[in-house]
Amino acid sequence: MGLLSWIVLGLVVGALAKWLMPGPDPGGWIITILLGIGGAFVGGWIGSFLGFGTVTGFNLGSLVLATGGAVLLLAAHRKIKG
Repeated sequence: MGLLSWIVLGLVVGALAKWLMPGPDPGGWIITILLGIGGAFVGGWIGSFLGFGTVTGFNLGSLVLATGGAVLLLAAHRKIKG
C-alpha cells in the first residue's frame, strides 16, 4: 500500500476506534489518525504473529486487524495521557 492509502486507512480505522471507545481523549483528529495508522501496523504485526493474516489493503480482515490495533493504541494512549 502507498503512503496515501495508509493515511486513508488510518483515518477510517482511527474513526472506527474512536466510535468503539467514545469519550474524551487527550488529542484531536490528528492524534486519532496517527493512532489509526499505528494501529494498522500493530494489528498487522499481532495478526501475523498469531497467524490471522496481515493488513494488506482495504478489505474486511485488514480493517478488523487494524481497528483492533488502533483500539489497543487508543487505550494505551488514554492510560498514559489520562
